[in-house]
Amino acid sequence: MKPGIHPAYRPVVYRDRAADFAFLTRSTATSDRTVEWTDGNTYPVIDVQISSASHPFWTGRQRLVDTEGRVEKFRAKYARHGSRQGR
Repeated sequence: MKPGIHPAYRPVVYRDRAADFAFLTRSTATSDRTVEWTDGNTYPVIDVQISSASHPFWTGRQRLVDTEGRVEKFRAKYARHGSRQGR
């Protein structure tokens, strides 16, 4: 690697304020704000809107909505062709 052209790779805290969730990882992201972590050290903090603690897919609050009976329409359409599989 060429020296002096890569951003600094250092520990950073990502914080989801809506879910009261934070995690420490390494990143090249920068921030002017800092937070004191549980180990007593101070790290830059980046606030995010959604994390694994608040995203519906990861929390199990996701709902699948079948609008206008699309699944039933698909099944009805291809149920007629089921007898042609032996060809």
